[in-house]
Amino acid sequence: MDYLSLSRAARLAGVTRAELQARIRRGEIPTFEGAVAINDLLRAYPSVTLANDDALERTTRIKALAHPKLNNSGETTLPDPEVLLSRLQGLSASLAERATRLEAATALLDQIGEQVDELCRLPRDQLEESLLAMRDWLSGERAQLAAASNPDQRAQLIVKDAFLRLMAANVKLIPSGHDFFVEGNESILEASVRAGLTLNYGCSSGNCGDCKARVVSGETWRLREHDYVISEREKTMGYILTCSHTAITDLVLEAAEANRVEDLPYQEVRASLRKLEHLGPDLVALSIQTPRTQTLRFMAGQRAILTLESGESCELPIASCPCNGRHLWFYVRRQADAFSAAVFGGLRPGPLVTVSGPLGRFVLRDDASEPAIFIAHGDGIAPIKSLIEHAVSIDHIESFHLYWDTRYPEAHHQAQWGRALRDALDNFGFTPLVSGRAEDLIALIRADLPDPTGARFYVAGPSEPVTATRAALLALGVEADRIATEETAT
Repeated sequence: MDYLSLSRAARLAGVTRAELQARIRRGEIPTFEGAVAINDLLRAYPSVTLANDDALERTTRIKALAHPKLNNSGETTLPDPEVLLSRLQGLSASLAERATRLEAATALLDQIGEQVDELCRLPRDQLEESLLAMRDWLSGERAQLAAASNPDQRAQLIVKDAFLRLMAANVKLIPSGHDFFVEGNESILEASVRAGLTLNYGCSSGNCGDCKARVVSGETWRLREHDYVISEREKTMGYILTCSHTAITDLVLEAAEANRVEDLPYQEVRASLRKLEHLGPDLVALSIQTPRTQTLRFMAGQRAILTLESGESCELPIASCPCNGRHLWFYVRRQADAFSAAVFGGLRPGPLVTVSGPLGRFVLRDDASEPAIFIAHGDGIAPIKSLIEHAVSIDHIESFHLYWDTRYPEAHHQAQWGRALRDALDNFGFTPLVSGRAEDLIALIRADLPDPTGARFYVAGPSEPVTATRAALLALGVEADRIATEETAT
């Protein structure tokens, strides 16, 4: 029986991984060692077809990444990418049809074998009649096979899976069981970061060797040379640098991951200030870009210390996702401190900024798939935004909802972002609230979620409303270990 990883099964069915996991937990779809059988997937999603597939629409982006190259001899020129994709899709369909027919023929041979066994047990006087009956049955079965010119659902799913395997390789990590897709010509490390995972790495340019991992099964391709030397013994064991290799086929990779905040090293990165965006008279968003060889490793919801060239520094929540670790966002509120004065006193894009961190323990429970409720009071939206973007990238949480409470409507400076997510995701809700009172927010949550005890809560903002919100949730019966809090200055 053919099995698919959860990520690939979700992609084939056109649903989120979170939805697929929810149906598995309810016992609607059986699994074996974390994988789903094709037949079980078809029973759960009988309308799966090759047409109207979101993954096929994504091939435009993938094609832009995958630049065709000549072979070493220079004798073969690849066709236009559009032509090549069409040919590959046709080849996938042809192979799937042959595979389906082969399965049917194998099943028929098994049935013939069973009937021959029965014939061997019959007395001689019954043999001729039984052979004639078997001949008629076999003629009918062969006619059915010949008439089956249209591919069935299983064949269509095999076509779809084969085509997706050409576009993206699936990588499964052990021992964690996490998996992700490698697309185009990106490295395994780049793909893991984009998926929101925390594989170990240092320089990301092939110098340090921190991203070394062992290929258990599958094939890789070295994208670039690296200075770090892998010993001959390690090569025979299958070790590679994930920053310098991509996946040719689906992989099983033995690799270390940072599963706790303690697993991440404290880093100091010299980055550049790329952009200042005024979100209001007293709020500025800073866009900071790290060097390609020094991506900041952090977990969603953590903080970092920014130090300007003139010496002013401030500890701020990171308002962006680790899945794009080179591009960091921070929100700076006008306050009576030297850092704020420097930012609002004429700071321009261009100068270097030292980013130190990460700090803090306000992180997402990646292994928890229960509904998540994110509550932001005021500027607590910064770490909450990081958590939500990470939750979207890993696609493990069944559903999530953002409640953002501010004292005045203009303070919802990320309302467009929240509405865009709500429109794009079926399992995301967004409720902006103008109150400033924790009790009003809790009343809304109780109306939306009659039984909050099965959800996980992430609360960020100034001390007073965060403390009040936590106390109200505890009073509703939510267990303390299901509530994570982070205090911000405003």
